[in-house]
Amino acid sequence: MRFYDWLIVGSGLFGATFAHLAKKAGKRCLIIDKRPHLGGNVYCESIEGINVHKYGAHIFHTSNKEVWDFVNSIVPFNRYTNCPVANYKGKLYNLPFNMNTFYQMWGVTTPEAAKAKIEEQRAEAVMALQGREPANLEEQALILVGRDIYEALIKGYTEKQWGRSCTELPAFIIRRLPLRFVFDNNYFNDAYQGVPIGGYNKLIEGLLKGVETRINCDFFANRAELSALAEKIVYTGQIDEYYDLCFGHLDYRTVSFEQKTFDIPNYQGNAVVNYTEREIPYTRIIEHKHFEMFGQEVYDCPKTVVSREYSTEWQHGMEPYYPVNDDKNNKLYLKYKALADKEENVIFGGRLAEYKYYDMAPIIERVMQMEIL
Repeated sequence: MRFYDWLIVGSGLFGATFAHLAKKAGKRCLIIDKRPHLGGNVYCESIEGINVHKYGAHIFHTSNKEVWDFVNSIVPFNRYTNCPVANYKGKLYNLPFNMNTFYQMWGVTTPEAAKAKIEEQRAEAVMALQGREPANLEEQALILVGRDIYEALIKGYTEKQWGRSCTELPAFIIRRLPLRFVFDNNYFNDAYQGVPIGGYNKLIEGLLKGVETRINCDFFANRAELSALAEKIVYTGQIDEYYDLCFGHLDYRTVSFEQKTFDIPNYQGNAVVNYTEREIPYTRIIEHKHFEMFGQEVYDCPKTVVSREYSTEWQHGMEPYYPVNDDKNNKLYLKYKALADKEENVIFGGRLAEYKYYDMAPIIERVMQMEIL
């Protein structure tokens, strides 16, 4: 006699959404997580009355009204709009690349003047290729946006993210770089975006209401015992670890944070500031209060919490963040996927189990499209 219909390994968005919908369908679920908290990477820690995104900035965005209505049925979302700023050698540029960026870069004030400047630099990059396809990320970026934008806003930031020179990175990493010839700093094109009022813990708590959970519970430390508890398993961890690294380990990038609390109400005036020059070791600074506090609310809270974010190569014992989807790793993943496809009672879901980068909304959409019987 099994105690549960589903054992769900990992309480991030995939696992929590699955548990919520499975419970709604009348299924008995147990969700476990090796960390001392629920929520995976969307977990927030309350410091000085501020919800600190413990594992990096999370901004929910989607054009899928069904997904938006679903998450808002759990907890209402605020009106936060993502408008990051780039700092290059002390000068600030608006992101994404738009008329504000082009004005800051060249002093141009019309779309025609901006287009002419970009086309001039793109033409130089195309000519340098002499008819061949771009061989690396640098060449790809140059033919998309030209040298000025590449040098100031792409090159250093990308090299810090990947820990490799842009000339060593494959061209497919940057398939396109949107250029907006309007004065609009809204980073996303989606119809809906925001952050849960009260923080992401409210969303996870709502999704897991009435679901049995265990934290500090390592699946691999008690694999046989835990697996015996349920008819089927949802696994959201590293797929190579599930198969005991039988084909070798997949590569990941990971992120570390240097967090500080300041006795001032406003440190940088924006939630996200990217530092794009290679010589500055961190990729960005997050000021967490700006995700949920607006206008006078910022100054009503006398302190602020910021996190400097560093991107490094993943090693065993670190938290894996992003798959390295180069040719070598993609071929290795397909070997593990072939094993996973043969499993009758295990679902592999999420960025680690599918070795694929996901935003939050597509994760929820994927679970909503599954038949949870």
